[in-house]
This record gives sequence, structure tokens and C-alpha cells, in this order.
Amino acid sequence: MATADSPLVVVAGPTGSGKSELALRVAEEFGGEIVNCDSLQIYRHFDIGTAKLPESERRGIPHHLIDIVDPGEHFSAGEYARRARQMLSEIAARNRLPVVAGGTGFYVRALLDGLFPGPARDDAVRARLEAREARRPGGLHRLLRRFDPEAARRIHARDTHKLVRAIEVCLLLRRPLTDAFAAGRDPLTGFRVLKIALDPPRQALYERLDRRCERMFATGLVDEVRRILDLGFSPEVKPLESHGYKQALQHIRGELSLSEAVLQAQRNTRRYAKRQWTWFRREPGNQWFGGFGDDPDVQAAVLEQIRKQM
Repeated sequence: MATADSPLVVVAGPTGSGKSELALRVAEEFGGEIVNCDSLQIYRHFDIGTAKLPESERRGIPHHLIDIVDPGEHFSAGEYARRARQMLSEIAARNRLPVVAGGTGFYVRALLDGLFPGPARDDAVRARLEAREARRPGGLHRLLRRFDPEAARRIHARDTHKLVRAIEVCLLLRRPLTDAFAAGRDPLTGFRVLKIALDPPRQALYERLDRRCERMFATGLVDEVRRILDLGFSPEVKPLESHGYKQALQHIRGELSLSEAVLQAQRNTRRYAKRQWTWFRREPGNQWFGGFGDDPDVQAAVLEQIRKQM
């Protein structure tokens, strides 16, 4: 098992900022293994639209918590934290460096800070909340602002899934989610954590994201969605609601032309990157590096910082 001296590197930042490339370089330099922290790359069959690194490009470095559940399975941040913590201990026990890489901020927080043991899902409560949002879009966010202003500031007004869970907890526990979370967290122990956050120039990132969206559609994203549907998975599964996949599905249904699908995917991905920036800016302990993770100068600076703190 890990000891108090076991180092752990976390590579975070907005989508498209080069986290995978930087994590590979860190793992190469320090004998590491990579633990995925992207909430979409956990799903099997979702490859092109998640920018999942092919096996042939992983340079022989072990990658963990990729392709571990089917698209229709429920997978929570708490389950991610449980599996990831076990994996970190196994990697440290092999005297290897665990390198956590991904842009799902809530998963990073669950892993490092822990989550409170919240109440079980209540399908009846959820159904009522979802019906309310369908009748009055934006109503759930307004309701959460009354129950828990702090949680409402953290959760985007269009993120229905998180809004439903936050309000569900408030209703079942009869207190704000923020208070319950703070009272019951179980932080990670046994590791010395170095949190690296990438901060590329915003306009350069947006241009890179636009090109990546074009490339995803050009290299088969629509066909990937068709294969997922042909395997028998419902078009309502959660990962098909994500940027790129949602627009590809709309194109298959005839709701968007291909060019419209690409443009909407680009716009939504840029907005998502902006929200990720905001999230990680609020998280304590991040050491920010200006530039992309595939920039040799950025990589050299990060490696030097790790050497100082290991």
C-alpha cells in the first residue's frame, strides 16, 4: 500500500489543452502509469468523440480506468473515486508514479477531497424534478439558487443531471448540498499530491478545438454513433448527450445537416472549455503552466517542477 511519501501527479486543464501528451511525458520520465480522469473515456465504444488515445499511441505506458463500463451503465463520481483510489495504491505498491490525467473536475475533486455519503437515488423525486425542468426550462437552477446558492454557482444552468442530483440531496437531507458535502468528505491520504493545470492561450485553444471537431467528424464520428446504436444501446444513454456525440446523433436523425452539426459541436465544446477553466481556477492547490501540454517548453517546466517536489 501507499505510504505518506508516495508521490502523485495530477494533470488537469480544459479539453484540448494537451493533458494526454503531458501525462505521457511525465510517465516516461518518472516511470509512471496513467489513470484516466475523463468521465467519457470510461465508456466502451466512445473513442473518436472523446479523443481517446489509441493503444498504439500510448508508448507502452499502462493506462487505467479507460473502457471500463458500457454506455448504458450508471457510473458516479463516487464510484470513480473508489476505483481510482484503489488503482493509485496498486501503482504506488509497484514503486511506479501514478499520473492522473483528465478534465472532469468533479472526478478530480471526488478523488482527492472525497465525497459525502449522500442519500440513495430517489426515482420519484428525480422524475418530478425532470418534469418540472421540461415544463419550465431553467426552473431547476432557480430552485437550487434558493436551496443552496453556493452549489448553484458551481453547477451550470443547463446541466440538468447535476441540478437534479443537487436538489434531490437538498430535499432528502433537508439541508444544503454544500453543507452536507463539507461535513462528510473523506480526503485521499497516503499521497503527496502535485496538481498541474494547463493554461493555454484562449484563442489558440478555441482554434485547436474547432479543428479537432472538424477532424472528428471527418474521421468517422457519425459512423461511430451508428455503431453504438447498432450494438443495441439506446440513443438516450448519457454519453450520447455530450458534445459532438449529441450533434452526430441529431445529424443521423435528420435534425441537423453535417455542417450544422460540426458548427454546433464546435460552439458547445468551446463553451465547455470555458467552464472547465472556471472550475479549475476555483480549485485550490493547482500549479498553473501557460501553454499546451505538447509544447516542449511546457513539458520541461513541468518535469523540473516535479523533480523539485518529488
